[in-house]
Amino acid sequence: MLSWRSAVLFVTTLLTSSSVLRADEPTAPSPGATVNDVTLRDIHRRPVSLSDFADKRAVVVAFIGTECPIANLAVPRLIALHEKYAEQGVQFLAINSNVQDEFIEVSAHAQEREIPFPVLKDFDHSTADAFGATRTPEYFVLDADRVIQYHGRLDDQYTIGFTRSKASRHDLAEAIEDVLADLPVEKPTTRVEGCKIGRATDPRVPHEVTYTKDVAPIIQKRCQECHREGEIAPMSLASYDDARDWAETIHEVVLEQRMPPWHADPRFSEFSNDRSMTREETETLLAWVEQRTPEGDAGDLPPPADFTDGWVIGQPDFVIDMGEDFDVPETGVVEYQKFLVDPGFTEDVWVRRAEARPSNRAVVHHIIVYIQTPGKPLYAQDGTTSMLTGWAPGDMPTVYPEGTASRIPAGSKFIFEVHYTPNGVACKDRSQAGIVFAKEPPQYEVETNILANMDLNIPPGEPNHEDDFHYTFKGDAKILGFMPHMHLRGVSANYEVTYPDGEQETLLSIPDWDFNWQSTYRFQNPIDVPKGTKLKFTAIWDNSPNNPRNPDPTEEVHWGLQTWEEMQNGWLEVVWKDKPVAGE
Repeated sequence: MLSWRSAVLFVTTLLTSSSVLRADEPTAPSPGATVNDVTLRDIHRRPVSLSDFADKRAVVVAFIGTECPIANLAVPRLIALHEKYAEQGVQFLAINSNVQDEFIEVSAHAQEREIPFPVLKDFDHSTADAFGATRTPEYFVLDADRVIQYHGRLDDQYTIGFTRSKASRHDLAEAIEDVLADLPVEKPTTRVEGCKIGRATDPRVPHEVTYTKDVAPIIQKRCQECHREGEIAPMSLASYDDARDWAETIHEVVLEQRMPPWHADPRFSEFSNDRSMTREETETLLAWVEQRTPEGDAGDLPPPADFTDGWVIGQPDFVIDMGEDFDVPETGVVEYQKFLVDPGFTEDVWVRRAEARPSNRAVVHHIIVYIQTPGKPLYAQDGTTSMLTGWAPGDMPTVYPEGTASRIPAGSKFIFEVHYTPNGVACKDRSQAGIVFAKEPPQYEVETNILANMDLNIPPGEPNHEDDFHYTFKGDAKILGFMPHMHLRGVSANYEVTYPDGEQETLLSIPDWDFNWQSTYRFQNPIDVPKGTKLKFTAIWDNSPNNPRNPDPTEEVHWGLQTWEEMQNGWLEVVWKDKPVAGE
């Protein structure tokens, strides 16, 4: 096994020697230069600016990365400096400018290390360019007037090829002390050693990128499911003209990794409905816009993607609606509405795919279609429930793996539970659901469990409140997928299992949970768990004034149906291996 010293030497030398050195690699401004204001996004996509800290006596800017050993070794010491100097008016900021570090990875890295000050993502490395930063870790100390007083290393403990048992010089701390004392920094610059900041190559793609040959296939695969007429997205991207007109927006949302919406940490599990783009796809789209959107040869255009009008699941075998129009008022709070409808099934049917669709997306927050089975409660004591499907912005329809399906027993009825949010205009909605039936009974029946923690107690002003929900598997099972659900204060979610032999595994981590994108995460290969496996569903909420979505940071928050209340619902889809359907 490599020692820390050997690992630092090996990895840092590798990254440094393999980096593409740009002819225009920036030069750091000398101490005495004034830094202009800059705004970047933090790990929950909230804007943070230097000007937000105008009352601070000093600002320490640290350029870090997620994989550089020297940078990661520095994080605990940087946190210790924050704890020492924060009350003396020193603001710490960490910036990740690496092109190879995806936003989700940056968010997870900061939370796992419990970094208590803002960690910001510099998507186009423009802030690193402005500072002249070239490595991680690299530090700048700005005084109250945002003049650079120090540029260099943290200390001399870890360098390329040499590690001391402890530092003999504490350059960053000494610089902070001098700035707080209004003294010239004794040693304003020191040698920076670490991994090179990964910058985008110029050009991104070494050839002309055209819409017809390069861009259209990506848009069909990654965008048009939502970005077409009649779907949820606000604009269609069905043609070259559409894409050209929205080119600047495409560049922004792709560069900032906001689109396509996908929030799972890529280190854990693979998912059949993963919407994230590859690095090659991302670079191609960005290069196309930067090359001024050439159209290309019409002969290179792929045939139109095959979508069923109005349905993601394809043409349903059966469609049913709420049974009546609902009048949504202009304003006010609308309690959850429930509509009981009878599909008229006189024998059991099996559902392979299902999809709920609002007729008026402008006022429908979400839909859940429950199956009300004769003689059974809608919610059992163990958390199980019979659910057909659901809809929320960004969620995908229900699609079960081969060999599995959910059952609708004969005589069952549907309950459409719809949450409406008035938008200032009185209107109507008549939501519906479509079903594609399994051609024959499956091998396994799907069971749904809400995994609801209804004992929430989130203190007012608490920025990082954590709560867990625990579940033990009663038999050998296969986990098909999860869907974490919280409200406006939710910021992250995590599912971890502990197997009977004590081994632990993270199955799904959502470092940057987004209320606007209620996604279901379905495993590419269902996860086998033996009887006795324990599942822990962890959620974190930000009930502080720093959360711009927070309805009221002065309130103590409990479980409730409305969005100004909170939830911790872990939605689990599972099949039990000892309960096969085939051959019953």
